[in-house]
Amino acid sequence: MSSERKNTAIAAARLEIGYFSRKQKLPIATDINFDIASGKLIALVGANGIGKSTLLRTLSGMQPALEGEVMIEGKALSSYSTLERASRLSVVLTEAPASKNLNVRELISLGRQPYTNSFGVLTDRDKEVIQNAMDITDTEVLANRKCYELSDGQMQRVVIARALAQDTPVIILDEPTTHLDLYHRAYILKLLKRLTSEEGKTVLFSTHEIDLGIQLADVMIVMDKDATYVDEPCNLIEAGRFDALFPKDSIQFDGKSGRFTIRN
Repeated sequence: MSSERKNTAIAAARLEIGYFSRKQKLPIATDINFDIASGKLIALVGANGIGKSTLLRTLSGMQPALEGEVMIEGKALSSYSTLERASRLSVVLTEAPASKNLNVRELISLGRQPYTNSFGVLTDRDKEVIQNAMDITDTEVLANRKCYELSDGQMQRVVIARALAQDTPVIILDEPTTHLDLYHRAYILKLLKRLTSEEGKTVLFSTHEIDLGIQLADVMIVMDKDATYVDEPCNLIEAGRFDALFPKDSIQFDGKSGRFTIRN
């Protein structure tokens, strides 16, 4: 395996995503191709209903691809065992965790499940990783609080800490800034940026905050009705890939500022 291949965190080849109905394919997006190196912050954007969540579920193995292949660290995702996948890839969904009666430390500790024995006993190494995840996300102060007592912003930091405790090289998040105010949206996205620059993680997240994605992401995946484009934000702006995301009579993209404005 070449060094370039080893440096690939996540890749897709001729990927077709969608659903099966009565053994018939119902594709949402086709011919998705990319090869993204480790340590990148990747923003997935597009209009509502375009298939962002479906793409994330397919990339994480939560639903099968209709065609093509997903690769994690140079190996086909389909060839990983469940335990192997849990040690390479962690996922943060928009749904609130079912275990909100746990306190914060207990919920974050669930990230160590792929590594503990059948009794779930935490080793000193497990406790060290959990503490490091709490330090990075500033959740130590919340450690003994019940999860149902947390604000949306605090809860988002906690589930990111749980993903960090899972200690995977790739983290996938589905709209991690949903229901947050502007300050907390910026806080979470800057935290994700730190995970790539300081912790060496590869972080892929979907977002409606296209402006913030342009400012912070190393790579963007832009889904529209005709194709899926993957490149650095500056190259996507130059190619006009953001111009067609929304109806031009309502919203206009300014390539110089990298922002969307509402037409009067």
